Amino acid sequence: VFVVVVICIFVAAFAWSWGPLGWLVPSEIFPLEIRSAGQSINVSMNLLFTFVIAQAFLAMLCHFKFGIFLFFAGWVVIMTVFVYFFLPETKNVPIEEISRVWMEHWFWRRFVTPQHDVLTKKMEPPHYSI
Repeated sequence: VFVVVVICIFVAAFAWSWGPLGWLVPSEIFPLEIRSAGQSINVSMNLLFTFVIAQAFLAMLCHFKFGIFLFFAGWVVIMTVFVYFFLPETKNVPIEEISRVWMEHWFWRRFVTPQHDVLTKKMEPPHYSI
């Protein structure tokens, strides 16, 4: 009975804190041009990992006993550290300027190309030879 109560408390706490962020944050961080592709990848990865965790949870509970809660608490700590250092604030940032937020971030600016460079490059048609 105690384990079931602790599981219910964990699920409720997750649903009120980290749970919705897997859906909310990706909808805010992708630039408008790639938002639909980014959200589709987010949804498929979210469902995949939900399936994996659901399949592994009972076996992990049997092996780890109470340690399963420490395991997930450890992941919450890792997620908190990641969000604190690597997720830029998007409050009051219009959708059109999300790219600028990534270009100014201390870590992600190495991976983000300024949008005007991407839009001004002309693509040449492929050359086919027979």
